[in-house]
Amino acid sequence: MATVLESAALLLLAYMSCMFVIGLCAKDNSLIDIAYGPAFVVASWGAWLFGGTAGFRPLLLLALVTLWGARLGLHIGLRHRGKGEDFRYRAFREAWGKTIIWRSFLQIYLLQGAVVFVVAMPILLAIASPGGGPSWTDFVGILLFGVGFFFEAVGDWQLTRFKQNPAHRGQTIEEGLWRYTRHPNYFGEAVLWWGIFIIGLGSPAGLWGLISPLTICFLLLKVSGIPMLEAKYIGNPQFEAYKARTNAFFPWFPKKGPDTPSSTGNPEHS
Repeated sequence: MATVLESAALLLLAYMSCMFVIGLCAKDNSLIDIAYGPAFVVASWGAWLFGGTAGFRPLLLLALVTLWGARLGLHIGLRHRGKGEDFRYRAFREAWGKTIIWRSFLQIYLLQGAVVFVVAMPILLAIASPGGGPSWTDFVGILLFGVGFFFEAVGDWQLTRFKQNPAHRGQTIEEGLWRYTRHPNYFGEAVLWWGIFIIGLGSPAGLWGLISPLTICFLLLKVSGIPMLEAKYIGNPQFEAYKARTNAFFPWFPKKGPDTPSSTGNPEHS
């Protein structure tokens, strides 16, 4: 097990160091968002190549994380194209001033690498000790992963199409999956990692992988997900009306709430 975990940690250190240099040269630390999904692919496949076995469960998890990481990286890369540094990272740049270089390395790149290492734990544990053949937990986990992947991928696609329509400029998306939850993509990401954790329960040490979905849920609900994004729209009348009607995370039917006011000139929900 030590070989697998050490390999993943060293690969993430190298990967994030390379991304730091790229971000430094481009003066765009938000490139790390594009690299986030692929980082799981690099760490997982690297750990398997250096210390894994060709069991059913590691190969299943490698296939799932590759599908998820490649789609997410491609989606964020296309969304980022031509837009420059994201507002969150611009705020860090302005606040950190002359300390931007070392603080970026530690607080953006290395911290992101640590998050990836923790969240990938069910995969790494299964690679180190796959356990027996297929069991009911694997099928439950695949089902949850499928549901989560659907919410994340379809939610992202619906938001992208909404923003591409010039008539929607300055408006808040309230259609498709976004009618039932303000963050279908975040909900989907949480659910799919619960699915990966449940698949990982087939490993003898699989229960330790519980840290993965718990970390994802904490970050999305309390730290860098919903709170940071929605802070951008405080005072937006249309978003406030949407917020009053629609669950933040778990999908449900909209509540009765105030009518949506005119939103001309208001920022987009993203």
